[in-house]
Amino acid sequence: MLKKFFKKTQNRDHALEKRLNYRFKDQSLFQMALTHSSHAYETQDHPLDNERLEFLGDSVVGLIAADFFYAMYPEANEGDLSKFKSSASSTVALADYARQIKLDEVIHLGKGEEKSGGRKKSTILAGSFEALIGAIYIDGGFDAARTVYERLLEGSYAKVKKQGHEINNYKSALQEFLQKEDLPAPQYKMVTAAGPDHRKEFVVEVIVNKTVLGRAKGPSRKVAEQKAAENVLKSFFGKRIKSLTPETFLFKS
Repeated sequence: MLKKFFKKTQNRDHALEKRLNYRFKDQSLFQMALTHSSHAYETQDHPLDNERLEFLGDSVVGLIAADFFYAMYPEANEGDLSKFKSSASSTVALADYARQIKLDEVIHLGKGEEKSGGRKKSTILAGSFEALIGAIYIDGGFDAARTVYERLLEGSYAKVKKQGHEINNYKSALQEFLQKEDLPAPQYKMVTAAGPDHRKEFVVEVIVNKTVLGRAKGPSRKVAEQKAAENVLKSFFGKRIKSLTPETFLFKS
């Protein structure tokens, strides 16, 4: 039965290996990395899920990111390195990397999770990406895992020059800016949350001193709040802000 499961999915999954430029020696490990717990619970075809690999991959991703930024920015202090690492290994960022390699198209989900839009959920995508990196680490070693993940990091960060720039996330930066101006902290008000559960859209406003400074929408309240803060900051600083991830940016000082 397990062989039947592999045969049914091997062509589609081999395309992912091509995108990764990595071929698994242990194909059962590869399939485990792609198997969400909802699928493992509903079927006996492939009873092992990717949660243990996700646990391992979380640490591997963190180490690769830390090593990458340590080498790229030799003059950066610990605080800035931590911000870079966080920006690259957050749930939102890892979900974005998962979409870049089309991991969302090959994850094995249960019927219920499939119907609820699981392929679009950032938590599932980020966890599956960590599981995939964890599987590559076991299958091919640290250098193999680093090669796959660093290629994605380079796409976002290789052309970014740290000198003369500060890194931050939008919500934190907006709060810090307002504090410097002796203004109260921003409040985030959810205006609407419409649509079916698997495609719900949230609209959020940023309010300071009872004044609406900005508004944005997103697939979750958290994403909408970050986008709203981004819109406010860009209205203040324009091109001095360079987006890195959906949550973080570089500010030209």
